Amino acid sequence: MGLFGTTDLPNDGQGILTEQEDAVMEKIAKWVVKKQFTVPAIMFLESIKPMNFIGSQVMVFFEPIVQSVFTFKDYTVFREALEKRESVEILLRKIEARDAVALKREKRVKAYMKEQKKSWKWYQRYLGVFQPKVQIPPEVVDVPSGDAGDSPQPDDSKK
Repeated sequence: MGLFGTTDLPNDGQGILTEQEDAVMEKIAKWVVKKQFTVPAIMFLESIKPMNFIGSQVMVFFEPIVQSVFTFKDYTVFREALEKRESVEILLRKIEARDAVALKREKRVKAYMKEQKKSWKWYQRYLGVFQPKVQIPPEVVDVPSGDAGDSPQPDDSKK
């Protein structure tokens, strides 16, 4: 139990967020991991977690300005989701789950490339000239169904 309430969310917060809010949170988590902003995003979200309602009210204040410059369909949905205290923790869990999948994928691709480089000539490996074009097979890039983030909670056995 934390200072501002419990951090235990049943089934990754199902029932707390609407389907639309959950889809927006998933889209934000996907964008954060794609741009490799995982660590800064987690640090930022952890630091502002107690003030998420204030942040949502700041978004209300800036909404006319933001909506006049940009056309975000999901702006109000995200703002409404931030009004719920558990939403930041749900977003953090989604980011961590997507990042774990991306890390596993990256490790598999690196191992595959390491195996491929063993067959290259010395000047291709060490000088980086005339490198062959490598097609990474889908079974290396695709995430196995067991690792697809079905259980978005990070592994707590390391603690």
